[in-house]
Amino acid sequence: MNKAACRLPDPRQNRLLAAFSAPQLERWRPALEHVEMPLAQVLFRSGGTQEYAYFPTTAIVSLLYTTFAGASTETTVVGNEGVVGIPLFLGGDTTSGQAVVQTAGHGYRLRAQLLKNETATPGPVLKVLLRYALAMMNQVAQTAACNRYHSIDQLYCRRLLMGLDRLPSGELAMTQELAAGLLGVRREGVTAAAHKLQHAGVIRYRRGHVAVLDRQRLEARTCELSAYGG
Repeated sequence: MNKAACRLPDPRQNRLLAAFSAPQLERWRPALEHVEMPLAQVLFRSGGTQEYAYFPTTAIVSLLYTTFAGASTETTVVGNEGVVGIPLFLGGDTTSGQAVVQTAGHGYRLRAQLLKNETATPGPVLKVLLRYALAMMNQVAQTAACNRYHSIDQLYCRRLLMGLDRLPSGELAMTQELAAGLLGVRREGVTAAAHKLQHAGVIRYRRGHVAVLDRQRLEARTCELSAYGG
């Protein structure tokens, strides 16, 4: 093994991969391809065929639903806790949304056909993936409820927490314009929410970076649906 290979992130930095048994992960390891995931990279588009499943380690991916008019909103996020490509083991090849890297980082990808083969019959791998799919569906439902009933201030706080839970540091790379697009609201509303939090000493916002200074107070300002931790 060369020095470059030694520096590659451990696939088990992705918590879903870490949930598989050691023999299973070792069997997959030759097929797991380490990839850089740059900001704004589109992993798949609405209606397109998914060639890979992605397991982020340090990147965060937004799953977006886009209307025919071109407007989009974030339905959920995937970071080091999960996989981008749920339809592949639920019997589908395409999706109505798209996946876009929202925070640059690294991850691993696995060819779609291999994942399909592994989950074609019931077993430990499928069981782990189905449990994750259920958690993801719950998250999508919570996002829909939040978007319907809660204020922009609450939505912004919730989104910051969702990003924070998937990063090793307390700082997010997120412009107010990006946050507004993900939440499907006007930028002015996000700007006002960010100013309130900064004035209260909860966050520090500077040049598209948000540093969370007081997580406990940030949690107190979000909605009750965020108590599950993102």
